[in-house]
Amino acid sequence: MEPLNKDDESIEMSNQKKLGGVKTLPFILANEICDRFAATGFHANLITYLTVQLNIPLVKASNTLTNFTGLSSFTPIIGALVADSFAGRYWTIVVALLIYELGMIIITISAFLPQFHPPQCPTQVNCKEASQSQLSVLYVSLFLTAIGLGGTRPSVVAFAADQLDISKPKKQATSWNFFNWYYLLLSLASLSALTLVVYIQDRVSWGWGLGIPTIAMVVAFVAFLVGSPLYQKAKPEGSPFVRVAQVIVAAIKKRGVEVPVDDKLLYENKDLDAGISKDGQLVHTNQLRWFDRAAIITQDDTVHLLTNSPKLWQIATVHRVEELKSMIRLLPFVSTGILFVMAYSHQGSFTIMQARTMDRHITKTSSFEIPPASMAVFDVLALIITLALYDRLFVPFASRFTKNPAGITCLQRMGVGFAVNICATLVGSFVEIKRKHVARDHKLIDQPTQIIPISVYWLVPQYTLHGVAQAFYQVGKLEFLYDQSPESMKSTAMALYWIAIGLGQYAGTLMVTLVHKYSADKNGRNWLPDRNINKGRLEYYYMLVTGIQVVNLVYYYICAWFYTYKPLEEVAKSGEDGDLELVVDNNMVVDVINGHEGKEAKDT
Repeated sequence: MEPLNKDDESIEMSNQKKLGGVKTLPFILANEICDRFAATGFHANLITYLTVQLNIPLVKASNTLTNFTGLSSFTPIIGALVADSFAGRYWTIVVALLIYELGMIIITISAFLPQFHPPQCPTQVNCKEASQSQLSVLYVSLFLTAIGLGGTRPSVVAFAADQLDISKPKKQATSWNFFNWYYLLLSLASLSALTLVVYIQDRVSWGWGLGIPTIAMVVAFVAFLVGSPLYQKAKPEGSPFVRVAQVIVAAIKKRGVEVPVDDKLLYENKDLDAGISKDGQLVHTNQLRWFDRAAIITQDDTVHLLTNSPKLWQIATVHRVEELKSMIRLLPFVSTGILFVMAYSHQGSFTIMQARTMDRHITKTSSFEIPPASMAVFDVLALIITLALYDRLFVPFASRFTKNPAGITCLQRMGVGFAVNICATLVGSFVEIKRKHVARDHKLIDQPTQIIPISVYWLVPQYTLHGVAQAFYQVGKLEFLYDQSPESMKSTAMALYWIAIGLGQYAGTLMVTLVHKYSADKNGRNWLPDRNINKGRLEYYYMLVTGIQVVNLVYYYICAWFYTYKPLEEVAKSGEDGDLELVVDNNMVVDVINGHEGKEAKDT
């Protein structure tokens, strides 16, 4: 095959430049909107499906739902590994959508066929639970959807951001604008599902209630495929996990070697890192200096470096060391998100059960009742309104004082979200006290199926506060992880976002299980009863979660105070002034070795 001449190369580069850009967003966002519509319609009312259709006890159903959500948040690390290592984000998304669709088809068929669920139990007393075989069908479908989500969640956001190339400094304004509007559009899709799909599930049938989201997933898949010729598909440059392992192993091997005071003596090779540093080289930082040992040039490295064939399990470049450091610096913020998620994990279970016992008429004279799961509409509405006002009013106002085009930093935005979330659970505890007070006055404590004469709108404040908290925290965290992660680990960073959600869901399960077990009194009553929520102490649970969140906010503040932002040396185009490319020549290699070889390590 003949090599390309300059004209051919110019044509090829021109074709590459035509790929990506804003024109790809309608297809990607159409996929995401349909995907979110389907996922919300599937998950939002799942607690009702488990407790009413399958007759699973409340605590067991809540834990099943939380465990499924948690699993769905852990599988993204597998999807990120596949996307960043060899498959690329595009093909990871395509395969994941197919797997997700298969899971939804299975549960939809089971909802249509009566042999897949037990007899209905309207009294909720002495109900026959779903058999093991019936539960197996449920678990298989949930597992497949969790695997599918594992592929789409870490890849779609990063894939869309790749089309806009928002990782460069000149694109910062586009960055925060993109993440705000991305989350806003998905919230609108969720709002549609919470109103339309949940109503069909409660009023028409579960078969159609799950069938519509299944059809929406087909539309999502087709929409994504249609835009394929326009996408900029970044080629994966090998597993980031392997590079991380290489840095750690190299540092361990050189644990007895002193780290030089001058960081310029550490190994750099821009040709080697070209594929993983297209936006610029990561600059050396003085944090976590123990890992700098991986970049020390020793006598054993000399021969290989002179022949330009370094052994990457023995020596790593500064850029690769800083990749690891950048990811480690993100971990404390990932951990703070665990308790944030735990605080609102009850939204899909206990709050819905509260709503089922309350007067859900839109007005006193209206015959229409709001489906319990549709109360999450207020959460989504608050999220949408907050994002719209944040973009239009808050950012311009704050920018006047902070001189930051995004208004406030991501860390500040996340901190506001933490504070608002604390208020949400605290308000929830007072609302529960009010609800039970009315039930007691009307002698309805022992009648779990009777409607308590208190408006369901009492739940609106806590839903609203949760929505505002997510608008600040979740969007801020999404942007923060994307911006501060190395360019070759964007999918991995998005996976960390979902892992925090998964751990938060599991923390919620653990909290519910422990409270259910250890809060029981001598009569067997506990804070979170299985069947009759009126006899519980849900307000105590909310207060406990509030206290834990206060501690978490203090921990977050400490993490933010000591955080060092990712330093990046932006790549200049060849031939431009200011090109800072460094070359490690043979003489420098020898000089570095003579300068520090054989010295004992010092504490750094």
